[in-house]
Amino acid sequence: MSRAGLARRIAWVALTTAALFAMLTVWIVWAPNQLLPADAFLHRWSVEHRPAALVAGARALTDTGTGVIPYALLLLAGLYAGRTIRQRAWTAAALMLCLGAGQALRYMTMTLIARARPPVEDWAAQASGWSFPSGHSTTGAMTAGLLVAALLLRGDRTPPRTLVVLIGLWGAVVGLTRVYLGVHWFTDVIGGWLFATAWLSLPACAYLRRTGDRPTGDRPSGGRLT
Repeated sequence: MSRAGLARRIAWVALTTAALFAMLTVWIVWAPNQLLPADAFLHRWSVEHRPAALVAGARALTDTGTGVIPYALLLLAGLYAGRTIRQRAWTAAALMLCLGAGQALRYMTMTLIARARPPVEDWAAQASGWSFPSGHSTTGAMTAGLLVAALLLRGDRTPPRTLVVLIGLWGAVVGLTRVYLGVHWFTDVIGGWLFATAWLSLPACAYLRRTGDRPTGDRPSGGRLT
């Protein structure tokens, strides 16, 4: 498939996930107590099934989806993707800028919607701010997507499928720990995943259009994003 054709497909992904996010937001805002049926059920199940070992594991995993860790991962990924010092610097900066801009937009969206979190007595971890969309879920999904993008930008070989799957699973599980720890509703996590997908689709589409209508198999020699 040509890069232009792939860009069109990704543009449709952006439109579809943005529309789904908007519909989910409206559904939540108009739902009684801003809760959908799956929210209450999964929250109650999580609270009732939390042995100490699993809680400790969930806390350790959820901590990888916030703070400096995602940026450190993207810095390393950018250094890997580039072939020259300049390419590595540009790629790392672009990856981290994309994440930071997405986080800022997510924060503004969260503040505008102002959905309340689950009851604080059910929390098994610290949390702050409003609930929708989940910050950890959004950051984990965006980081996972950007890490996979960095692997593809390297261009000298196809990234191992197992590694790509593991990165995707990490991004997904970070979000699910927020439900298990009682600090987010399940639809907060779904909203975070949709938000992240829509956001990442935009720079991906722009990059593919900029790099021209070459077949996807003819990859550029460097990993520079700009």
